[in-house]
Amino acid sequence: MSMIPVVMAGGSGTRLWPLSRQLYPKQFLPLLGERTMLQETCARMEGLGFLPPLFICGEDHRFIVAEQMRSAGQALGKILLEPDGRNTAPAVALAACYALENAKEGDDPLLLVLAADHAIQDPKSFRNAITAAIPFAEQGKLVTFGIVPSTPETGYGYIKGGAIVGDGPAQVVSSFVEKPSLEVAEGYLADGNYLWNSGMFLFRAASFLEELNKYRPDILAACRRAMAAAAVDSDFVRPDRKSFLDCPEDSIDYAVMEKTPSAVVVPMDCGWNDVGSWSAMWEISDKDSHGNSFKGDVMALDTHNSYVQSERKLIATVGLRDVVIVESDDAIMVADKSRVQDVKMIVNGLRAQGRSEANIHRKVFRPWGYYDSIENGKRFQVKRIFVRPGASLSLQMHHHRAEHWIVVSGTARVTKGEGEFLLSENESTFIRIGEIHRLANPGTIPLEMIEVQSGSYLGEDDIVRFEDVYNRE
Repeated sequence: MSMIPVVMAGGSGTRLWPLSRQLYPKQFLPLLGERTMLQETCARMEGLGFLPPLFICGEDHRFIVAEQMRSAGQALGKILLEPDGRNTAPAVALAACYALENAKEGDDPLLLVLAADHAIQDPKSFRNAITAAIPFAEQGKLVTFGIVPSTPETGYGYIKGGAIVGDGPAQVVSSFVEKPSLEVAEGYLADGNYLWNSGMFLFRAASFLEELNKYRPDILAACRRAMAAAAVDSDFVRPDRKSFLDCPEDSIDYAVMEKTPSAVVVPMDCGWNDVGSWSAMWEISDKDSHGNSFKGDVMALDTHNSYVQSERKLIATVGLRDVVIVESDDAIMVADKSRVQDVKMIVNGLRAQGRSEANIHRKVFRPWGYYDSIENGKRFQVKRIFVRPGASLSLQMHHHRAEHWIVVSGTARVTKGEGEFLLSENESTFIRIGEIHRLANPGTIPLEMIEVQSGSYLGEDDIVRFEDVYNRE
């Protein structure tokens, strides 16, 4: 029986703003070390004998997932693109349908469903819990993993464990309970039979679909129609949009786990945290003797129990208690540590005003590399362009802007009109308004350039693509 991780890598990234944005949410950030949370999620499964992961994300994040796996040297399975967010039950149904359709004859793969944005401080205990759960999943049980609670947490749902199954460690799921009040959570902790609901699962693909068909046949039918008409493009699997948009929204817990008699829970004590807020980041980060966690260029005087993170600038604090300060390339967020859940209200306000800081960073990642908006003003914009070795931008033109390209390092292959030529370090060229052009990096080292745009309109939607290796519209 093969085993496939299903890594859910979607999300809008509001609670860890300003570092996390809609187009670059927290799972793609190196919040806890050198590797991103997505890369850490995949790395901690090494040694378990799983096939390459099947990723689930939206269209906007597809190239980020592929590039992060490539840059980390990690195995990449297919990337399943949700046409729209419909919660976890439809997402996993798509993955289960795909896994069964592409399995070897007679194989019913085990699916390990994980979120890409969870922190786990003890990977060995994580792997031990997965290994202990495999025999139960092979028998047709739907396994969920319950985190052994360390505090009376009010921000998580809970699972109450019942009778031990066989020789353990799995227990029959007695009930799922919503996020409790502090008093109720303290009772759960004292009881000893309650576990935090991690949102991680292990089950056979067919077992999950059978139970989904019992309790939410409407979800399964829509997902099967979407997968029957799916298109495959390189690493990407695109379920049929129209069919999937007919699918109701529901979570695995509500759709299946709270109803099925096959649900069991395996305890997991692995230093788990869903990193759902800046206060959670403070809790799991190393601290100094004053209870502070500082990252980046920080100078503090008489500051206690605070989280301060600088990306570029020096942050100096004086006489502060229980605060969070986070500086990104284009924004600074300051909050009382007890109010960090309200950061999402700031993001909602930015969106209501149509401000870009809600969705994108100054640095914007593309399948060919990234660009960094250094400066902008009326009728001009300056960008730093980074193109990966062997990568190429689309053949394109602009109706409203001209561009001046200056090579800082590496070699650029430039298509301009009917001609093609190379530019080396310190050389430049000019692209007129309406001129068809393409930029590529034919070398083995990154290409870095400065691009100066000028014109009446400088928006990213002023691009007419004629050819694109990434199949963008």
